[in-house]
Amino acid sequence: MCRVLAFIGQETPLEQLLLEPTNSLINQALDPERHPELQLAGWGFGAWSEHFLKPEEPFIYRRPVAAFYDDNVERIVPSLRASTMLAHVRAGAYDAQVVLADENCHPFSFSGTRWIIAQNGYLPNWQLLQRELLQHCKNDYLQQMRGTTDTEFLYVLLLSLLEGDSDEDVQRAVEEMIQLIAGAMADLKLPGLTKLKMSLVSANRVIGVNAGLGLDGETNPSGDWKQLRESGPGTDDFDLSMLLEPMYLLMGRNFEKNEATYEFETCSEEEATGAIFASEALTDDTDGWSTVDFGQIVFLANDGGTVTKTINTLSM
Repeated sequence: MCRVLAFIGQETPLEQLLLEPTNSLINQALDPERHPELQLAGWGFGAWSEHFLKPEEPFIYRRPVAAFYDDNVERIVPSLRASTMLAHVRAGAYDAQVVLADENCHPFSFSGTRWIIAQNGYLPNWQLLQRELLQHCKNDYLQQMRGTTDTEFLYVLLLSLLEGDSDEDVQRAVEEMIQLIAGAMADLKLPGLTKLKMSLVSANRVIGVNAGLGLDGETNPSGDWKQLRESGPGTDDFDLSMLLEPMYLLMGRNFEKNEATYEFETCSEEEATGAIFASEALTDDTDGWSTVDFGQIVFLANDGGTVTKTINTLSM
């Protein structure tokens, strides 16, 4: 599956987030620590900055080539700073059925909403599940679909279920989306492992979701992901381990330092001025990193220069 990275905090050079860490997102496209395949199907990012001409809107960049082959990485990224960012490298099956196009690269961004989205996930049979799920989708968002990915459809569905932009509204919509997917799978007899490790981001807010359904479409899959991982790629246990593994969270200070190597200052959560939500820790030394476990949702917000965090358990 794909790799995702979200940041919130002080205005920070993007190269400090995308290029400098030992396990940076760009490096993860070539050599992910917790994924058996290269991420060759494209990459992209969305960013907000007070220095942009339209600071209230995200700057969106997407390109359907492996990130380490994109010559714009060294040209664009070092020139940008951001206070909020969502970046993604895309995995895809190694066959001709994968459509490589800008429209299929994350993050997705529609008009009429403040939110953009990217995910490390998979919704099996999503084209067929639309028979049941389209009735819950709003035309305003369906008409903006341009690509052929399950993530863009999930974006439509989630936006359609949102009744507001509060943390409570988002959590309720995520829970309803999962329940609707499970119900559609049951009704159409199309159960399957569903991985929903996503980040929903707007200016000064990051929401991270670690959720999904089990191999039989169950809402309460369980197991020790590390033990399951030992089965090796291509097995049901390995696939289940990819679902149950945690996402990673770092809160600290001085992310914005523009130094030769990636550094940050650990501190108490009450003093944190920045936070990262990611598929993988960005450093070999994981001191300071915590986890967002399967079945949890994390809310991060920049409140006057201090980042606040709330982690809730999803009702699925």
